Amino acid sequence: MTLRPVTDDDREFLCAVYRSTREPELAMVPWDEATKDAFVAQQFTAQDRSWAAQRPDTVREVVVIDGVPAGRLYVDRTADEIRVVDITLLPEHRGTGVGEALLRPILDEGDRDGLPVTIHVERHNPALRLYGRLGFEVVDDLGVYLFLRRPSGQAKTAS
Repeated sequence: MTLRPVTDDDREFLCAVYRSTREPELAMVPWDEATKDAFVAQQFTAQDRSWAAQRPDTVREVVVIDGVPAGRLYVDRTADEIRVVDITLLPEHRGTGVGEALLRPILDEGDRDGLPVTIHVERHNPALRLYGRLGFEVVDDLGVYLFLRRPSGQAKTAS
């Protein structure tokens, strides 16, 4: 597994990654595929622009497994925290240990630098189990999203 910087050529792939997180919702609406595609593209663009405006220094990377793009990892480092802005893998790579492998170096960095690692997560995201095993705690309930924080020095072994 490797990481590489996002380029303009990744837009279609990144939109597909985003869509993979919205498939359950899309399955419930009676839209044709063209309408779903247009909706997803619009929502992806809005999300992308929002993150770029709110966190312009975010390191945006594509996760590559066996030479093939498999997901995205966006991390913003500030003087006060390391924010995992987004970690999303295509469905075939979820639950395989890749997420933990991506998070471990970030957690180690937080421990080394004395910074908490934070992330917003949808409350029904199965990755919440992993975050809990890695020492993240819910610090704010924002309705659809939970704000999680892992204090520095809280190294845990996932089991």
